[in-house]
Amino acid sequence: MRPLDGITVLSFEQAIAAPFATRHLAEAGARVIKVERPGEGDFARAYDRRVNGLSSHFVWVNRSKQSLTLDIKSKAAEGILARLIERADVLVQNLAPGAAERVGLSADALRARHPRLIVCNISGYGGDGPYRDKKAYDLLIQAEAGVLSVTGSPDEPAKTGIPVADIAAGMYAYASILNALLLRERTGCGSALDISMLESLTEWMGFPLLYAYAGASAPPRAGAAHPTIYPYGPFTAGDGHVVVLGLQNEREWAIFCNQVLAQPALATDARFDGAGKRSERRAELKKIIEASFSALTAEQVVARLDVAKIGNARMNDAAQLWAHPQLAARGAWVTVGSSVGRIKTLAPAAKTDGYAPKLEAIPAVGEHTDAILDEIGFSASEVAALRASGSI
Repeated sequence: MRPLDGITVLSFEQAIAAPFATRHLAEAGARVIKVERPGEGDFARAYDRRVNGLSSHFVWVNRSKQSLTLDIKSKAAEGILARLIERADVLVQNLAPGAAERVGLSADALRARHPRLIVCNISGYGGDGPYRDKKAYDLLIQAEAGVLSVTGSPDEPAKTGIPVADIAAGMYAYASILNALLLRERTGCGSALDISMLESLTEWMGFPLLYAYAGASAPPRAGAAHPTIYPYGPFTAGDGHVVVLGLQNEREWAIFCNQVLAQPALATDARFDGAGKRSERRAELKKIIEASFSALTAEQVVARLDVAKIGNARMNDAAQLWAHPQLAARGAWVTVGSSVGRIKTLAPAAKTDGYAPKLEAIPAVGEHTDAILDEIGFSASEVAALRASGSI
């Protein structure tokens, strides 16, 4: 038994945010019916061809779902949607601003007819306010939410290497849907959920936002280093490889000087005897640290840091992450089916002994259309007519 067995999610989704949320619902047992455009499907299918001809983005967020192709603007769609919504517990959409309302999928219209239905709208800026109708892509939200202002080098801002605005909105949508399902168990009533990428990412900006409280200066951009704590970031060893380390307090600073750098006098050096001084003189301190590391390989530096119990990490690339020994030891990799065969991917990050997550195939465009329409009462001839008209 899985926690969401028996729950049906109807999702009008594209790109990353909504599919990321519904993938997690599917893995908890929900049946997720993904509604896609006839022919091309979710446009994220065409982002790249890196996974045996499939899109890396699509493979990431769309396993364990069923794909139904439907032109939701066609006349025939109204009857199909009515039957699907009647059977749904949750409806999720992240269509372009105003698109859901134009085809009768607004939360108000749906919940008036289906009071137990949970409707989750995911958008860039939310359902009201002056930015409601602006287009929103991950980079644009990173800019609006101030992420670019605190990410990058002192000379140039940078976007994060992963779509954090989409991920943040997807995770808040997932959590909010779970909350709404629990609430429905108690009250019998559904909920309307309004998730914005801007507010989701602004929540993740909590530390720099509050650091700049009441007009104070924001944390400076510091590349891969910490903006206010030092040494905390990447350092190059003698073999050219990079080790990332972090010190949190004066006790660790003293241990670092004694056991890692073998320079005990540095611990009480007046230039560096305080967190603020070390941060202000980071260029000078970096030279001292890397001069000490120059006689060592990265592995030797890591060994010293481990003995001293100083937090550290290797700066892995994607290939090294695929081969990470900790992930292998924890059985973090699984394979799932697809139209191009079995694909290796990451198991759900949250491990539980309560149930086995649902790990099913990545659907081809419209793979389940005929079966779903048959299930809700359409005959083979009606399905053929719908296909001929381009409605499915």
